[in-house]
Amino acid sequence: MIKNIADYEAAIPEKWRESYFLMKNTIATNLPDGFELVLQYGMPTFVVPLSVYPQGYLKRQSEPLPFVSLAAQKNHLAVYHMGIIADHELLNWFETSYAKSVPTKLNMGKSCIRFTNSKNIPNQLISELMQRMSVTRWIELYEGYAKKT
Repeated sequence: MIKNIADYEAAIPEKWRESYFLMKNTIATNLPDGFELVLQYGMPTFVVPLSVYPQGYLKRQSEPLPFVSLAAQKNHLAVYHMGIIADHELLNWFETSYAKSVPTKLNMGKSCIRFTNSKNIPNQLISELMQRMSVTRWIELYEGYAKKT
């Protein structure tokens, strides 16, 4: 059973280890100040700490507001970027930039960006994506999005 990030990382398939750690570093070094790395929903997740946003995710005062999660699956590496759901301009920018910089088709769900080929992971583009939203902006967007749903 995975109880912490070290346990999670020890279980990463060999095929994705190098890509996972590079992506984790890319995210950590490019996120604006204020996000904190925790294990949430079974994945390493950069969250808005409860000390900053005590309302918590879905009004659960024991659960910090998630922003970006990282998962190494059997067949892909996934980055879950919650801000893309709430900011249509950011999503449009990402989709356009991805098409210009990556030779493969974007494999994406609502917030999940999937990479199935470790040779086609656009770390520079992910760096730029991480830099585009502060903790304050994410809270504003989350609160606006939460009211709509």
